[in-house]
Amino acid sequence: MRHFVLMPMLLAVAGCQQAVPKAASVDSAWVRLPAVAGRPGAAYFTIHGGAVEDRLMEVGSPQAIRTEMHDMSMDGGVMKMAAIEGGLAVPAKGEVAFTSGGKHVMLFDISPQALPGGKMTLTFTMASGQKLETEAAVVAAGDEEPKAL
Repeated sequence: MRHFVLMPMLLAVAGCQQAVPKAASVDSAWVRLPAVAGRPGAAYFTIHGGAVEDRLMEVGSPQAIRTEMHDMSMDGGVMKMAAIEGGLAVPAKGEVAFTSGGKHVMLFDISPQALPGGKMTLTFTMASGQKLETEAAVVAAGDEEPKAL
């Protein structure tokens, strides 16, 4: 009988606990250095949405003075690059890939200490206020992109 009395109380306490929404995450991050010093490099990665839709507002790095998110598209048989203004939607439980020939982050004035084979810190700022940080593999201009990160 005592078990029947305790059961409603246990269920009430369990019901008060709220599930913490799963946060966004980033993986497969890498950076291609420019072929000519002083020119911009590019960062690529996949961002995975959390439990609710969010918006990627900025990607920064302490090893680059300025960054810009861009997207590539074909227009009349010509490849064009355009800045991504106002952030980029990251769907709940979905993913957005920044890949060579597609979405990417331009890295301007990269530190001379960023060398092939090394790592570069990338910080992702979401509209929700969440900040994500990851270490991106650095490759030289002519090197193949990393296979599995």
